[in-house]
Amino acid sequence: MLYKPFGRTGLYVSELCLGTMTFGGDGMWSKIGGLDQDASTSLVKQAVDAGINFIDTANVYSNGISERMTGQALQDLGIARQDVVIATKAMGPMGQGVNDRGTSRYHLLAQIDASLERMQLDHVDLYQLHGWDPATPVEEMLRGLEDIVRSGRARYIGVSNWAAWQIMKALGISDKREWERFASLQAYYSIAGRDLEREIVPMLQSEGLGLMVWSPLAGGFLSGKYSRDGDDEGRRANFDFPPIDKEKGFDAIDAMRDIAGETGATIPQIALAWLLKKPVVTSVIIGAKRADQLADNLASVDVELSDSHMERLDACCPPAPEYPGWMIERQSEYRSGAVAGSDPADK
Repeated sequence: MLYKPFGRTGLYVSELCLGTMTFGGDGMWSKIGGLDQDASTSLVKQAVDAGINFIDTANVYSNGISERMTGQALQDLGIARQDVVIATKAMGPMGQGVNDRGTSRYHLLAQIDASLERMQLDHVDLYQLHGWDPATPVEEMLRGLEDIVRSGRARYIGVSNWAAWQIMKALGISDKREWERFASLQAYYSIAGRDLEREIVPMLQSEGLGLMVWSPLAGGFLSGKYSRDGDDEGRRANFDFPPIDKEKGFDAIDAMRDIAGETGATIPQIALAWLLKKPVVTSVIIGAKRADQLADNLASVDVELSDSHMERLDACCPPAPEYPGWMIERQSEYRSGAVAGSDPADK
């Protein structure tokens, strides 16, 4: 297990992060998980024993049950607080009231206290906005997060599922106000879903934010159990998410199957290893319902993909060119030689 710098914080986190969406299984979350406390605790132990020091949850997962189980697992296992980095999120509905959702300062300050109580903690290491709230000004969101950090209830802040321009706007406000700055983005990324490579990846690299990847197996689609002519089964049969171009996805599966045969790895391990080799990726969030699933995912850190393997996988389903990206690339040719030190007249 490798440990990577978490953005510009000086904090180091494991390259794999344990996701806890399968803990609890209340309401819609029963389509994804449904693990009881003993099973959840067992997975936490397995992950920590393998070197994972990073655990991600959210208040909406099973309506708070996932957070409660995560905290209880840490207590039952006697894991020292300084040995794990705990992340949670807020935004989604946590009640029937009109203010029981969103990213207002009112809601965030209430939810951090509720999350800490459920997890039996006095602070979280990373507190994340779970999504974009069109009803709340960015200044209001950031002021709430600033209050939470200054109170000691969170060490760092992050965001999930935001566009590049939204993150840049927030960073500009934080810098102007001298408020806490986003340390990370949690985003969907997989070999079958590479949209973030257009705008978000360059932004992350420019601004020094860490990237936490959710759904690296595209909601189980990249598990290897699906085929072009087969019937859908498993998680995707009940919860077909995240959306993907399945034909391109099957092209990726075909390539991963070949490389899995060459390397002695499984198809899911190839999908995870591809992400782990991407320089922009800080940590890949893995979740499981069974010990054997988690063990298979954990073994991805030992898979070595060659440059040739990466080229073959990258060629499977690259994101389609999109304006202004294709125009920026075309016009950049006029200056790329000067940047590289060659004669601009050659361009």
